[in-house]
Amino acid sequence: MQIRTLPANGRAATRVEATTGSNVLTRLRSDIVNSEFKPSARLKFADMTKRYDVGIGTLREALSQLASEGFVTVEAGKGFKVAPVSAEELVEITDLFIGFETRAIREAIAAGDDDWEANIVAVHHRLRLIEGLPWSERMERHTEWVQRHREFHEALVAACQGRWLLRMRTMMFDQLDRYRFVTKNASESQGRKKFDEHREIMQATVARDGDSAAAMIERHIRDTSDRALKILGQQG
Repeated sequence: MQIRTLPANGRAATRVEATTGSNVLTRLRSDIVNSEFKPSARLKFADMTKRYDVGIGTLREALSQLASEGFVTVEAGKGFKVAPVSAEELVEITDLFIGFETRAIREAIAAGDDDWEANIVAVHHRLRLIEGLPWSERMERHTEWVQRHREFHEALVAACQGRWLLRMRTMMFDQLDRYRFVTKNASESQGRKKFDEHREIMQATVARDGDSAAAMIERHIRDTSDRALKILGQQG
């Protein structure tokens, strides 16, 4: 049997295409999570191929993957749209994420070593540098805060040994982040409250107090979801 092999330049092109597709998927998912594309917005190929500088095939593959993850919907003959948001979905996502996150934090506390603890403290410090700013400056650096906030919550559970648990937890975190952007323009008092909650969660985690850390995380998540539910209700 003759085995065909791609020429070197063919293999290189395949790797470039795979890398490009992965980058587009990451950027597109981030833009949806960050509300660059609003819920239910139609995703037009003509605009998006220019925005991401890719061909239709690569873009279609990324959108199909996001449809399987629940970020995008597809209608026969009508194309792709950003998935809508709803109070019912937010309640379900919140409950699922809390289940994954509280289990992951308990497992991380049981398995974490000194390096894990040190990283949590360091990542929290980076988050605190923004959260401790005057409110106007804090809002100017909101994009940085989003990334550091994600890094902090990922650091808390990084020592968890359940790979599938972490994978499902990340998927729900992304979905919940879509709804967190509903509360982006929260009041200064809410920002200070979250600042205090992050510090307390960090302290309970490095103290290896799984019960307290899990309880604090649940309150932390439900508070944000409750505010998003209130805003969704006001929007009808």
